[in-house]
Amino acid sequence: MKISASEIRVGMLIEYKNDLWQVLKTQHVKPGKGGAFAQVEMKSVNKNTKLNERFRSSESVEKASLDEIKFNFLYADENNLYFMNPASFEQIEIKKSVIGEKSKLLTENLEVNISFYNESAISVDLPNQVSCKIESTDVALKGQTVSSSYKPATLDNGLNIQVPPFIESGDMVVIDTRNLEYIKKL
Repeated sequence: MKISASEIRVGMLIEYKNDLWQVLKTQHVKPGKGGAFAQVEMKSVNKNTKLNERFRSSESVEKASLDEIKFNFLYADENNLYFMNPASFEQIEIKKSVIGEKSKLLTENLEVNISFYNESAISVDLPNQVSCKIESTDVALKGQTVSSSYKPATLDNGLNIQVPPFIESGDMVVIDTRNLEYIKKL
């Protein structure tokens, strides 16, 4: 789908120079002399390279059309993650590098949204919140002020996060998957 350069927004995926790019920053500039343009910083989804490009307002770019399908997480091995479509029972595998560190938050049967571009998976969106168990954490020191006394904790999946002083080893907590931060105790 063609869109004008002035409609480019942060987070959008566009097709440009035979590649798929995610828009990181965009700035609309109207100089005193000459035509207006959009200064766009993009990151390649496939190659992990960045590109700064200037599009005149009269130009149009191709917005990428993505298919988003719900899948359930099955299991992981050394390099790959395996998912199943609950409607068709079709199974797919995705490299761990697509999700990165957040792959440790995946639990059996967790429902995720997978975005496909030309039938290849480009991103996996986890639910905003997941519950995890605290494997180990330090003992809270008495006398510290509550506002700044977050302490380090290790989750049962190996991730390290910061938690409030009243959280102890063995507690169940809810974690925000977008920024890997503590939300609440269960």
